[in-house]
Amino acid sequence: MNNRKCFFLFFLCCLCNRTTSQELLGQYVDTRVGTAASVTQTAGKFGKHSEEYGQTLPAVLVPHGMNFWTPQTQDTEQKCIAPYYYRDSKLQGFRNSHWIVGGCTQDYGSMTLMTISGELKTTPAERASTFFHEKETATPSYYSAYLEDYHAQAEMTAQSHSALFRFTYDEAGMAYLIVNPNSDQGEGYIEIDLEKREIRGYNPAHRIYQGWGRPTGFSGYFVLRFEKEPSTYGVYQDSLVYSKQKSIGKKCNIGAFIGFKVAAHEKVMVKAGSSFTDMKGALNNLDAEIPHWNFDQCRKQLEQCWEQQLSKIRVEGGSREEKEKFYGALYRSSFLPRVFNDVDGRYPSFAKGTPICQVENGDYYDDFSMWDTYRALHPLLTIIDPEREGKMVRSLIEKYKQGGWLPIFPCWNSYTAAMIGDHAISVIGDAYIKGIKGFDIKAAYEAMRKNAFQSPASSEDYKNGMGRRALASYLKYGYIPLEDSVLEAFHTNEQVSRTLEYAYDDYVLAQVAKQLGEISDYKLLAKRAKNWQNVIDQRTGYAQGRHADGTFLDADNAFGFARFITEGAPCHYTWYVPQDVQGLVEWMGGKNKFVSKLDSMFSELRYWHGNEPCHQIAYLYNYVGMPWKTQKQVRHIRNTEYVNAPGGLSGNDDAGQMSAWYVFSAIGFYPVCPGNPYYVIGSPAFEKTTIRLESGKKFVVKAHGVSSGNIYIQSATLNGKRFENSYIAHKQVLEGGILEFVMGAVPNKSWAVKKENWPQSILE
Repeated sequence: MNNRKCFFLFFLCCLCNRTTSQELLGQYVDTRVGTAASVTQTAGKFGKHSEEYGQTLPAVLVPHGMNFWTPQTQDTEQKCIAPYYYRDSKLQGFRNSHWIVGGCTQDYGSMTLMTISGELKTTPAERASTFFHEKETATPSYYSAYLEDYHAQAEMTAQSHSALFRFTYDEAGMAYLIVNPNSDQGEGYIEIDLEKREIRGYNPAHRIYQGWGRPTGFSGYFVLRFEKEPSTYGVYQDSLVYSKQKSIGKKCNIGAFIGFKVAAHEKVMVKAGSSFTDMKGALNNLDAEIPHWNFDQCRKQLEQCWEQQLSKIRVEGGSREEKEKFYGALYRSSFLPRVFNDVDGRYPSFAKGTPICQVENGDYYDDFSMWDTYRALHPLLTIIDPEREGKMVRSLIEKYKQGGWLPIFPCWNSYTAAMIGDHAISVIGDAYIKGIKGFDIKAAYEAMRKNAFQSPASSEDYKNGMGRRALASYLKYGYIPLEDSVLEAFHTNEQVSRTLEYAYDDYVLAQVAKQLGEISDYKLLAKRAKNWQNVIDQRTGYAQGRHADGTFLDADNAFGFARFITEGAPCHYTWYVPQDVQGLVEWMGGKNKFVSKLDSMFSELRYWHGNEPCHQIAYLYNYVGMPWKTQKQVRHIRNTEYVNAPGGLSGNDDAGQMSAWYVFSAIGFYPVCPGNPYYVIGSPAFEKTTIRLESGKKFVVKAHGVSSGNIYIQSATLNGKRFENSYIAHKQVLEGGILEFVMGAVPNKSWAVKKENWPQSILE
């Protein structure tokens, strides 16, 4: 009996281990995707130039954590230069980056650690070591690389505010740890405390995007603690070394080093902590998160954290490459916005840095790349992480309370005049309409309404990034005329795009006003939501610049870049009427003309997936009863614009928006109009997708017979009942259940084509 019992337990243990191995989802993620020039099959007339890099990081991090711990191949915090590029052959160190991942904004408040052996070299370029990607491991929870020049293995794992490093030296001799604050302005400081075996310092953060490089009022504070007692130490500026000196600051290209003798194959441990609040915060964060020196324990903890994150959506079926693309996209959708507070809840106040604030019951978030992420990333969070989304919305409201205006594009815990629109309204409104909890809707409405109806009384406040750009013109004309060049913005002009985006934001705010019983506001904002009509020229059916006297430009410019359009051509922004697609159909002259123009976006290679204004376009066929065309184009985009390779993104990932588009589209639906609680059906990628909801329920999407050839929906059921809609409601997803599709190789042109199946709120 005992032998049989032992055998049964052994069998059960083996079965559990096998199941666990099969279910580990981190195995599908290569964090280097997006770090090289695009190799996607994009064949359009737009893109691949300045936008050809995904601008991502091979970072280890806690989802939405404070720091993105990344290998560094580029030594700068300058705009549009990411810390790591796959093309580079030299590794300069390991950075606690605050890079706005996937975009073109600068890093801030960071520091870099490097280990070398032999002769002391200080500057990042001099000390950089050759490394080979074949000897590199890059996962969400663990990074390692072999430093060829120093015959050393470098390993890194992390928590939100801290990281743990393990360096193994193959040869006996002298080894060094070198640390530098990455202050391009020469304002950093660093010091050595031998008694505590610590290196401490700070790097003041600065603003761009209508901030003119001015200080943010806070710094990135850091502390490194080393396990091994050093035999030498010093500081440096450039290549000039000051041995036995313990501090240096207020100069460019500075750092500190410690040295020690190592035996062959000796392992040296270093841990680091950081804070945006003060040095005390950095020390507390480190002690709270990594109180030990157990590298494997820390790695396992982060690995489990990522398994929890990735398993919120579990896919079955499909090829390994398809799973790699999906879970890689989910990883990249988990960077921003980031936690900004310390473990004790303290953080520097918005827009000034002082006083120090205290968040209660959760976290305070920053770095909202709002023009990008309102489209799909924040809607994704409303499904898979609604509690966190509520805290993000609460953070936006706190920024309003502390700064006086709801920010347009809050980065560096500051106002900016980056990009266009007023999409904090979209994020807040979408969350409220979907029933997300955890924030004060009255304060939120006050903030949103102020942005929509008022301009700052102070020209300095406006110049500083507060309020909507060109709101006065928008309210006066119902559009922004070409005569208003919108000088006080990082992106000047772009009048037509601004008009279209403000009209959408007004629509979302109108829906909030209606639910709150603010009927007069609702009626006025609903009318303003029709302002898109003022910049779509009915003579051509395309977006067009318009003068203050009401006349449109008389130019054939629909298919080229134009100054009145943001990062694209008029043909791209023509489709930016997510709140009133049926109105756009009629404005263009009816269904046939609408479909003809929409077809030409793909047949004439005008579609540009590498930038956000096009992201909803493929889904618009559903609104005119042609869902099979959406299914075809969505599948084509997934297959051609995403590859599981370093060059696998066709444009900047922009804080995860490109990746969030993929996650939604692979599940089988997409939020065309955030603020409207519906998702438009596309073409599912997997045989089975299970969304694990916060309530404990599950929403399952099944696609019977799906394959590379079977991309068209033949029929569908929802919870066993016939389903003939081209949309699904957010409420239906949250209730849990099973949405089943039968897929085929030939379009079923009779499925989900009836206009009466659409709710009125989608048709408006």
